[in-house]
Amino acid sequence: MSESNRPVTRQSGISAADVITLIRLPLAVAFPFASGATERIVLLGLAAVTDLGDGVVARRFGGSRFGAVLDPIVDKLFMASAFGVVLFSGALEWWEVTALLIRDIVLSLAFFATLATDRGGTAVPARLGGKAVTLLQLMTLLAFILESPFLRPLAWATAAVALYAIYDYNQPFFRKLKSND
Repeated sequence: MSESNRPVTRQSGISAADVITLIRLPLAVAFPFASGATERIVLLGLAAVTDLGDGVVARRFGGSRFGAVLDPIVDKLFMASAFGVVLFSGALEWWEVTALLIRDIVLSLAFFATLATDRGGTAVPARLGGKAVTLLQLMTLLAFILESPFLRPLAWATAAVALYAIYDYNQPFFRKLKSND
């Protein structure tokens, strides 16, 4: 991407992308209280659209440092809320839901560890493995809502890709360690 095509990242304040990101918070709260499949599909669709849309808006018009940290947090809150519904329904076992969310759990722990060690929580740039996990998580939630027989296979596929995503997210760290040798 040439210099002229790169969006300017705002240093402070709330951007339009941040507002789109924040829409997922009430969606996360509403998901457990949704009464039927149609309502849950609408909430899931809105969450997916706002997840995609905030990134498009941030790249096009600029984002904020706040948004770079806020987006993954809100994503994880929505997924935790939605998969909490799956867990409490009994459709998947607790360890299957944990496997589905392992990438989110590991990244959250890493984020809080950096905060606790005064290294400052930094946003991790999106990587292909992480995007694949998010897509599979959304598909798994849709399979749950539709009571699809593909729920469990999708859950396990998501868990496998989540393990790859953890490996993928750590590659820059391992390259840095290797270059310091």
